[in-house]
Amino acid sequence: MKTVIFAATAAALLSAAPAFAQADSFVGPRAEVVAGYDAVKTNSNGLGTPDGFLYGIGLGYDVRVSSAVLGLEAELADATTKYNFTGGSIDASRDIYVGARAGLPIGDIALAYVKAGYTNARFEANGFGSEKLDGLRLGAGLEYKLGTNLFVKGEYRYSNYEQDVVRHQVVGGLGIRF
Repeated sequence: MKTVIFAATAAALLSAAPAFAQADSFVGPRAEVVAGYDAVKTNSNGLGTPDGFLYGIGLGYDVRVSSAVLGLEAELADATTKYNFTGGSIDASRDIYVGARAGLPIGDIALAYVKAGYTNARFEANGFGSEKLDGLRLGAGLEYKLGTNLFVKGEYRYSNYEQDVVRHQVVGGLGIRF
């Protein structure tokens, strides 16, 4: 009986070895630049949906847990998103994000992931000061290896802030693992 249990355990570990190796391609510290589309919407004051260009930098650290990849990440971004009205404008300026992601390797060159975390955005009203709003960000993306350390990624994210403000972003990124 012990031989059967040992053989079954060994077979399970050997069959899981490729998944472990695939996950190892996506572990360790990483840094990236991101850029893409940014749209802000609020239902409370009829501003419509101003949109613009998003750009920023991010840092993260990923670890392997079984055949999955779990990580912590942070990002600092800014945007050109602006709503102009008579007498001024509202800028959706800097955006800070801190959160976690969980992913599964697709072969040994791609990682599909979901993310969630805290976000804080500053909205500046020309002539009226600024407002900082806290929120929750949810997202999903695909990371693709370009070589040993370089990667590109595509990602959609949704942020829901206080005061009935939401943000939709579609970004691309270029990064390096250390």
